[in-house]
Amino acid sequence: MRAVSDDHKSSLSYRDAGVDIAQGNRLVDALKPLAARTHGDGVLTGVGGFGALFEIPPGRFKRPVLVSGTDGVGTKLRLAIDSGIHDTIGIDLVAMCANDILSHGAAPLFFLDYYATGKLDVEVARSVVAGIAHGCELAGAALIGGETAEMPGMYAEKDYDLAGFCVGAVEYDAIIDGRAVGPGDAIIGLSSSGPHANGYSLIRKILARESNEEMLPALLAPTRIYVKSVLALIGQMPVHGIAHITGGGLTENIPRAMPSGTLAHLESAALALPTVFDWLQDVGRVAEDEMRRTFNCGVGMVVFVAADNADRALDLLTENGETPRRIGTVEACSEGAPRVAFA
Repeated sequence: MRAVSDDHKSSLSYRDAGVDIAQGNRLVDALKPLAARTHGDGVLTGVGGFGALFEIPPGRFKRPVLVSGTDGVGTKLRLAIDSGIHDTIGIDLVAMCANDILSHGAAPLFFLDYYATGKLDVEVARSVVAGIAHGCELAGAALIGGETAEMPGMYAEKDYDLAGFCVGAVEYDAIIDGRAVGPGDAIIGLSSSGPHANGYSLIRKILARESNEEMLPALLAPTRIYVKSVLALIGQMPVHGIAHITGGGLTENIPRAMPSGTLAHLESAALALPTVFDWLQDVGRVAEDEMRRTFNCGVGMVVFVAADNADRALDLLTENGETPRRIGTVEACSEGAPRVAFA
């Protein structure tokens, strides 16, 4: 190793550059028990290695297909940082990824996170990852690894960013890709907990127009994780399609779970806006079409089932803790026609 020159310049360390390795080690030690709570069959190594090892539990699948998803939480993160509420944003992170892979019928197996910040605050980071661990418990996924990056000069000291990565599995013969959706199918909406983690650039613009502390809990309510209830439904009846209502709202996401030549005919009366969306629309003077292509408007996930199974599906989802309602019907349409219609 090259010797340090003896001149008038002081010796520099990584800590002088803004990266505190000891803080990072303290965070890892604090996170290990949080991650361990989520571990079950299949986890071969814990947090701290160069890579995380996971074995698909023997006997659980006959012909497993891995399904992966990655996402962040958008500018909802800015609202969480500015409000100092860090313990639920991790749930959002898990939900955005786990609900996506659920849309193909996949059961989440494991989750990894990426946390980047300008200056590592162990307590803030621990609070965020505690939320991630709780989200993993709700999704039935093991938190088996992650990365913490202290990046001075890239982020302001108190700012941080998040990314999540989820891997699940589904039987080859049980993959849900929307091809089974057809005219006459019932469209069932599962209630959201709020805006979830989409549309927050517009939400923050609205808050700049009219701040409202009373709305903050609703705006920061964590994204609902639908994994256990929807997997229970899939286990009881054929589910033809599933749409996670994320960025793009109802208008953009529902057609992603339907084949060409079909249209989702939605009943406006079944889509009455919850209070938080009413407030956003009123203060922001947001047009109806803009609301529907930006926000979930109270419907966080949509499932398509045969009309004959609709009532039973509603009962099963209710028994598993959801607040479902029939919001429309699938119809045939010509190529190039709008894929969603509101009546």
